[in-house]
Amino acid sequence: MPKSKIRFLQKPSCTTCRKAKLFLEKHGAALELRSLDEQRLSEDELEKLIGERDYVAFLNTRNELYRSNKMKERPPSRREAIRLMAEHPNLIRRPVVVCGKTVVLGYDEAAYRELLK
Repeated sequence: MPKSKIRFLQKPSCTTCRKAKLFLEKHGAALELRSLDEQRLSEDELEKLIGERDYVAFLNTRNELYRSNKMKERPPSRREAIRLMAEHPNLIRRPVVVCGKTVVLGYDEAAYRELLK
């Protein structure tokens, strides 16, 4: 069992989010769920969540806005990326799994197993 509750930031209709949630629950995780559709992350929350990490990793490369703005070739500044993610929650790579200071983006069984140790 994890030592602390795991924050699970998701879009409930997202297949990857559902798969990750099922994996974590199956392995005994106590999840604190937050729908990014219903409770968007503010710019301040995103700033704290990203912290010293590479903000570009938080961008969802499958998102239409990401592709249409050619963010792979021309990534937005950190400030602009955070503003866009707050405004367009589908631009956030998901799920976002937070346990203490550890943040896991997307579906990553190996990282989830580490969280659950």
